[in-house]
Parts: sequence; structure tokens; C-alpha cells
Amino acid sequence: MAKIDLNCDMGESFGAYKLGFDEEIIKYVSSANIACGFHAGDPVVMQRTIRLAKTYGVKVGAHPGYPDLLGFGRRNMAVAVADVKGYLIYQIGALQAFARVEGLELQHVKPHGALYNMAVKDAELAQAIAEAVRSLDKGLILVVLAGSAWVNIAKEQGLRVAGEAFADRTYSADGSLVPRSQPGAVIKDKKEVAERVIRMIEEGRVKAITGEDVTIKADTICLHGDSPGALELAIHLRSALGDRGIKVVPLEEIVKK
Repeated sequence: MAKIDLNCDMGESFGAYKLGFDEEIIKYVSSANIACGFHAGDPVVMQRTIRLAKTYGVKVGAHPGYPDLLGFGRRNMAVAVADVKGYLIYQIGALQAFARVEGLELQHVKPHGALYNMAVKDAELAQAIAEAVRSLDKGLILVVLAGSAWVNIAKEQGLRVAGEAFADRTYSADGSLVPRSQPGAVIKDKKEVAERVIRMIEEGRVKAITGEDVTIKADTICLHGDSPGALELAIHLRSALGDRGIKVVPLEEIVKK
């Protein structure tokens, strides 16, 4: 039986501002990426989201980003790699503390937004992220873009690595994500999304926005929990995967030690 992890970015509310549908989406995923206060989230939201994941038996991971609340962490920043390491250790360490208070351990780390996208193309940045994660806990799984050079960079650090694909995002012919600023970057039809995800899992391929087939080996599929129709998409995808006999399991059951 084929297996896949479904992850979702969560805990991205801030103070009085609510973002996303965490309480609903949590029922349909197996791993939660929890914002750590730099691009979104705050201590109260972090603690609340940890407890929510615990209630539903969903594995938790840190979702660290650039210090960019105004830009939601999606703006590229020129930051020294030594500083990036400090940013990650600070954020992951904070979430580790909240998890341990609830009797949990972090399963994974998935960088957010611009930090993630820049590391896909910047080997030095990818290396710094991997080193920061390893310095905290070499047992953590690092989630990176499937098929990118980042996969091997992280493995060379001795980390467990999960290749990630995106359910509702389109791909360029080189395997990179089409920037959100371009038309067609986000797929809104839930049936099309489910068909693409199933093909990624069963065939290891996805059709690029320009029509070519791109090879992709995904251990985890990202669902965006803050987009319109996110809940309906999550429900439809879980149903479609079940109909195909594809089992949804946490990352730690796919990326073994």
C-alpha cells in the first residue's frame, strides 16, 4: 500500500488577528508545521496550536522563517548565513519548549516562504539551515523541495530528509514552483489538485505549467490551510487518496531513522 504524509502550515494567527482554518484542517493532515513568531504566530498561538495537534494525534514540526511579520515571510532578505542559523535555533528551540511542556517532541522542521524558496537555489543558505537543524537535534526530519539540490545537501549533514511536493501549486519545467506572482501559479480546482497529487504518489511525476512531465519523489504533500476553499480541498483530497488505497501517515513513518 502506498503511503504519503499530508502537512499543513498552521499557527499563523497573531495576537488579535486570525489566519487560516487550523481547527478544521487539523482533522485531515498527519503533520503540522507551526509558525514560530518570526513570519507569523506568537507564543500564545504556538502553545494553542501544539495542544490542538496533540488532541488530534497530529505530529508537530517547526515552521521558521525570516523576521518579516509585515511581509508574512515571503519577501527575500539579504541575511548573513550565521544570522540565519541564529534565527532558526531561536525559533525551533522555542517551539521545542512548548512541545515538551505538552509531553511531545518535534518531528520535523520545514522552513517557511522566502527562506525555503531561496534555499532551493542557494547552496550556502541550504547548508546553513541544515547545520542549524542538526545542531539542535540530528533526529529531526528536514522538509525540503523534492528534487532540489537541497535534498543531498541536507543528507550530507546526516539529517533525515523529506522531499515535499505542493498539492495546489504549479511547477516549472526545472522542478521549481511557479512564483505566486505569475498567472496559474495556484490551482483552485479540487478535482484537478487530487488527480495531480495521486499521480505524484503513484507515478512520481507531475505536469509542468508548460506541459512537460517533471519527475518528483514526494514523501509529503503540502496543503495550504489559509487559502479560500482549503477545508473543502483537504476533505476531497483525503477522500480521493482513500479511494485509491493510499494511506496517510506521519512523516516519521515514511522517513525512517
